Amino acid sequence: MQTSPDRHEYPAHWEADVVLRDGGTARIRPITVDDAERLVSFYEQVSDESKYYRFFAPYPRLSAKDVHRFTHHDFVDRVGLAATVGGEFIATVRYDRIGADGTPASAPADEAEVAFLVQDAHQGRGVASALLEHIAAVARERDIRRFAAEVLPANNKMIKVFTDAGYTQKRSFEDGVVRLEFDLEPTDRSLAVQYAREHRAEARSVQRLLAPGSVAVIGAGRTPGGVGRSVLGNIRDAGYTGRLYAVNRALPEGQKELDGVPAHRSVRDIDGPVDLAVVAVPAEHVTEVVTECGEHGVQGLVVVSAGYAESGTEGRERQRALVRHARTYGMRIIGPNAFGIINTSPRVRLNASLAPEVPRPGRIGLFAQSGAIGIALLSRLHRRGGGVTGVTGVSTFVSSGNRADVSGNDVLQYWYEDPDTDVVLMYLESIGNPRKFTRLARRTAAAKPLVVVQGARHAAAPQGHAVRATRLPHTTVSALLRQAGVIRVDTITELVDAGLLLARQPLPAGPRVAILGNSESLGLLTYDACLAEGLRPHPPQDLTTAASAADFHTALSRALADDRCDAVVVTAIPAVGEGSVADAALADALRSAAAAAPAKPVLVVHVELGGLAEALSAAASTAPQTEADNPRHIAPHPTSTEERPPTAEAPEGEHLIPAYPAAERAVRALAQAVSYAQWRRDAADPGKVPEYEDIDEKGAATLIDGLLARGQGLTLGTDETCDLLGHYGIHVHRALPAPTPDAAAEAARTLGYPVALKATAPHLRHRADLGGVRLDLADEDQLRRSYTELTELFGAPEELRPVVQRMAPRGVDVVVRAVIDPAAGAVLSFGLAGAASQLLGDTAHRLIPVTDKEATSLVRSIRTAPLLFGWRGSAPADTRALEELLLRVSRLVDDHPEVVAVTLEPVVVASHGLSVLGASVRLAPPPARDDLGPRTLPAY
Repeated sequence: MQTSPDRHEYPAHWEADVVLRDGGTARIRPITVDDAERLVSFYEQVSDESKYYRFFAPYPRLSAKDVHRFTHHDFVDRVGLAATVGGEFIATVRYDRIGADGTPASAPADEAEVAFLVQDAHQGRGVASALLEHIAAVARERDIRRFAAEVLPANNKMIKVFTDAGYTQKRSFEDGVVRLEFDLEPTDRSLAVQYAREHRAEARSVQRLLAPGSVAVIGAGRTPGGVGRSVLGNIRDAGYTGRLYAVNRALPEGQKELDGVPAHRSVRDIDGPVDLAVVAVPAEHVTEVVTECGEHGVQGLVVVSAGYAESGTEGRERQRALVRHARTYGMRIIGPNAFGIINTSPRVRLNASLAPEVPRPGRIGLFAQSGAIGIALLSRLHRRGGGVTGVTGVSTFVSSGNRADVSGNDVLQYWYEDPDTDVVLMYLESIGNPRKFTRLARRTAAAKPLVVVQGARHAAAPQGHAVRATRLPHTTVSALLRQAGVIRVDTITELVDAGLLLARQPLPAGPRVAILGNSESLGLLTYDACLAEGLRPHPPQDLTTAASAADFHTALSRALADDRCDAVVVTAIPAVGEGSVADAALADALRSAAAAAPAKPVLVVHVELGGLAEALSAAASTAPQTEADNPRHIAPHPTSTEERPPTAEAPEGEHLIPAYPAAERAVRALAQAVSYAQWRRDAADPGKVPEYEDIDEKGAATLIDGLLARGQGLTLGTDETCDLLGHYGIHVHRALPAPTPDAAAEAARTLGYPVALKATAPHLRHRADLGGVRLDLADEDQLRRSYTELTELFGAPEELRPVVQRMAPRGVDVVVRAVIDPAAGAVLSFGLAGAASQLLGDTAHRLIPVTDKEATSLVRSIRTAPLLFGWRGSAPADTRALEELLLRVSRLVDDHPEVVAVTLEPVVVASHGLSVLGASVRLAPPPARDDLGPRTLPAY
C-alpha cells in the first residue's frame, strides 16, 4: 500500500462488499500504487466507445503518466475507488477536489469533479450506481459537499446514473458537454433510491439461489449415505427441472454417472454453466472448492459443511475466510452449517436440503436459522396440513445455518415481491441488523403477514452468528417488532397455527367473534379463551350433540351474515359412532357456508375428530403427493390429528377452513390476526411528526456542540439539562439542594410554599415507597420537622443529598425515556412510575421519530393505562399534554443524535397539564448510522 510521506494512511474502512443489480457481488476498495498492472489490464478490456465517453477523445491506451495519476492518491483531495471481481477491476471512479475556478484545490474547497469508467461486460449491473454511493460517502467524510461531472450528451447511461441518484442537482449544457452539479447531502429521495436499489439487488441475489438453472452437488459420496449423496438424491427425487451434476474428486477415472446423474471429478470439468453449488465436503477442503466454483462462474453456494463458527474461535476465523473468499468471486453463500433450501414451484422443484421429502407446494415462505427447527417446522406442516386453501403448503424454504452471508433480511427482500408467497414464517435466533430488519419487516407486513418466533431470547446468540451488541432487553425488541407489524409468537406451534390461518383466510375486520358448535363446554372454553386474548366474543350458540351437518351450515351462515360479527369459531366434537362420511359431510357444510361470506375468517376447534380435520384442510396438506392420492378419498380416523397428514382433497378453489385441536390455539391465532389487521389499517395512515413553533433546534445544536467540546461523553448537570430541554419546550421544575435545614428553608422561601423535600441518593431516588419523600410541606416548621425525620431515618444529609422542590398539582406519576441503541436505533419508552410497573415490566416502546398517532397508541398500550383515564372514579389525566411531551422528546433525540439518553422521572400528569419533576440527559458522539451510508454487505 502507499507509504509516501505525502500520502494519508490507507483508509481500510472504505473497503466494502456490495450486491449488484443482477444479484452478484463485487468488492469496492481504494485504488493504490500497487494497482498499476490491474488498471492497465482493466483499461485494455474497455471498448473504444467507452474510452471516448470517458476522455472525450480517442484514447486507446494509458500513458505511464496516466497510470501514475490514476493510482497515486492522497485519500483526501484525490481519491480513486475500484469495483473488483476475482481480484480484477471491473469499474473505477475517482474524484479530484477543485476550487471555484475549476482547478485542483485543497480544503476548505468543498467541490470535487467525479468521473467513472465501467468495463463493457459489466455495464448494466448497477456497478456505477454502487460506486457513486461509496465515492459520495467518502467525499462527505472529507468535507466535500458537492460533485461536478462533465458528460458527453450521447453518454445516456452515465447521465442516467447521476440523474437517478436522487440528489439535489443542477444541469447545464456548455461547449457540447452536459455539466451536472449535485449536492451530496442525503435527501429523502436519495435514500429512497438507495433502498429501492438495495431491495432489487438483494432480492435478485436470493432468487438466483432459489431458482438456479443448474446445480452441482460437490462432495456427493461414491457410496450411498452421507450428506452430499443424500442431498443429491433429494434434488433428483424432487424432480428438479434444471441440469444436475454430481462432483467428487475421488471418483474413479472414467466414471460418468452417479445415481443416474452426470458425475465429474471437478466442477471445472462440467461443460456448461453452473448456477448453484451445494458444498458438502469437509471444512478443510471448502476453500479449494470455492476457488474452483469462482473460476467456473458459479453464482452462489449452499454450504452444508460444518466445522465453522459454531465450533469455536478457529472455526470462526475459517468462516470469515470462507465469506471473504466467496465474495472475491461475486458469489453469495447460504450457510455454512446449513440444512439447505427448497423451492416447490413447478418451474423449479428444487430440494437442495437434507429433508427427504418435499413439502407440498403452497403459499408459505419459511425461514429458519436452525436446521433442527427447520426440520421441526417442515414436519409440523407435514402433519398439520390444516390450511385454508388447496395450496397451503410451502413456497420456498431457507435454512441459513450460521447465516454468515445470506440472512433473514435478504430473504425478506425476496419474499416481499415473490408472487408465490402470501405469508412469511421465520424462526430467528439472532437479528444481525435490527434497524434494517425493522425497516424491511414494516414494508413486508404492509403487503403480507410476517410471523416471527425468536429463539435464544434469554441467552446469547448461537456461536455461529455474528450479531451486533444491543442493550435493549428482549421485551423491548419484541415491542419494536410488533410496532413494525411483525406478528410475534413464542413457539413454533404458534408459528404454524398463525401461518395456516393467515395463508389465505381473510383478515378479520375487528375483534367480535361468534362461537357455535355441538358442545356447550367446548363453546364456553372458547368464550373464555377469547376474553383472555382481548377479543369480544358473543355468547356461545349450542347446537347440541344432535346437530346435523345442515344445522351447522345454517348456524354458520347466520353468524357470518351478522354485521356484529367479524369472525366465527366453530367447535365440534364427534358423535358416538360417527364415521368419516359424516366428517366429510360436516366439512362440506362448513366450507359451503364460509364460501358464501368470503370476507370473514372461519376457524374450527375439534377434539380428536380426525376425519373432520382432514376434510376441512384437505388439499392444504403439505405431505408429498403420490399417484395413490384420490381427490374423493376420506381417510379413516387417525389416533391423533397431530400425528398424520390429511390426505383428502377438496374441489379446486373451494373455501377451506383451518382446524385446531384446542380452543386456546385457535383463539390465539385469531387474536394475532385481529391485531395484525388493526396494524394494517393503522399503517395506512401512520400520522405525522408535528412541528412546534417554540422548538429552537439551532440553539440546541449550538449548546450541544459546546458541551461536547468538553469531552467524548458526559451526563449533563441540572442547569445544563434544564437549558437543553427548554430549547424543545420541556420545562423542568427546579429542585434546589438542601445540605442543611437552613438551606432547605431558604430554598423553600425562594420557590414558595407548599414544597416537597426529597432524598436524591441513588438508593432512595424515585422510591417514594421507601419514605424518602415528604410532600405538601406548607410552612417552615413542617419543613424542618420533615428534614429531621429524614436524617434520623436514613442518615446524614451528605448521604441523603436532599433537595427542595415546589409542589406540583397532584396527578399520575409516569416515566419517559429515550435511548439510542447501537443496533436498533433510537427508542422512546413510556410507563407509569413506581416499583409495581417496574416489577411487571409494564413499559411500552416506539422507534423514534414518533408520529402523533404513535404517541397516542403509546400512552394507551401499557397495562396500567386505565389509571390515566379515570379508573375507579379518579380524575382523568391530561393525556394530550403527555402525548405532546412524548413527541417533544422524540423530536429532540431525532434532531440531535448526540443526545444518546434522556430520562424524565417523575412526570406528574394532572387533570390539566403536567409537571416534569426530574430529568437527566447524556451526550456523546452519535453512533454510526450504516442505514444512511452506502449499501454494503456485513463486513467479514
